[in-house]
Amino acid sequence: MSTNTVKAYGTSAADQPLQEMNIERRTATDTDIEIEILYCGVCHSDLHTARNDWGFTSYPSVPGHEIVGKVTKVGSKVTKLKVGDFAAVGCLVGSCQTCDNCKKDLEQYCSNGWIGTYNSEDKHLGGMTFGGYSQKVVVEEHFVLKVPANLDLAATAPLLCAGITTWSPLRHWNVTNGSKVAVVGLGGLGHMAIKLAKGLGAEVTLFSRTPDKEKDALELGADSVVISTDENQMNAVAGKFDVIIDTVPYVHDVNPYITTLTTSGTLVLVGYLGGLEPILNTVPMIMGRKSIAASLIGGIAETQEMLDFCGQHNIVSEIEIIKMQDINEAYERMLKSDVRYRFVIDMTSLK
Repeated sequence: MSTNTVKAYGTSAADQPLQEMNIERRTATDTDIEIEILYCGVCHSDLHTARNDWGFTSYPSVPGHEIVGKVTKVGSKVTKLKVGDFAAVGCLVGSCQTCDNCKKDLEQYCSNGWIGTYNSEDKHLGGMTFGGYSQKVVVEEHFVLKVPANLDLAATAPLLCAGITTWSPLRHWNVTNGSKVAVVGLGGLGHMAIKLAKGLGAEVTLFSRTPDKEKDALELGADSVVISTDENQMNAVAGKFDVIIDTVPYVHDVNPYITTLTTSGTLVLVGYLGGLEPILNTVPMIMGRKSIAASLIGGIAETQEMLDFCGQHNIVSEIEIIKMQDINEAYERMLKSDVRYRFVIDMTSLK
């Protein structure tokens, strides 16, 4: 298969900074779309992968799965988009498309293993897939998304991960007009959960450990803020919430939140992977048919639904635009939660 060399930013080892490198992209096939990347969001997963925090990174690694750009080539069988259209690519660039989950538009749960935008097996070129910290990307038509014309392109990029990660559970657990939703954690995921839940017509509360997030949460559309370390405030919302979206990315105590769920309510973990500590107390769960669940991103159809919804309601992320050359500093700032609320790389800086 023929290839093209493009500039990218990646790392050759867990303890090395990201730097400019050249990578190969395949020439677009009949069913492919080639996209010039204009903006790429910066996700915690990018940092975890670059630094091998999860233990399965293959190097060299080029992160980035919140991609927005312009179509530069389409294969002869492509019907979804044309040259010049704005397009987006999220966390998925492939799946078997034949298993039960794929047939139900749940490619994120593909039984045969989905192909991630980066650090997955590249079935076309061999080696591993390279992400959006690069000039161009070539993706199968099915996994390319349309961007509503009215949305700010840079601020749309984080919708491809932070947006869909919170949209999918809001939809699955039937959040609608009048639902009572709480969000734990106000970062890249949390701020999108507030905006999307509010867009769906829910009454939205932020749980925060400190009062300093209150002003921001209310500006983003939250109806109220509950300080989770304040026993009186927590008692006041006992049995209130239909759904809680927990976006905290590290181990934390979820027990206090369970008592704030209504009967048959669900707390959904979207930010943390691993064991829960301290141990889960099932008494309030059993006494109120309450659930703890978890959710991954969303499938392609659901991601397009989310983008279209955001287009209708003019919902985008709160972002800080950076140059590609500032990515290592951005990672350090991200570790300190020093961003409101998502970094987005202006990829023209790579030229």
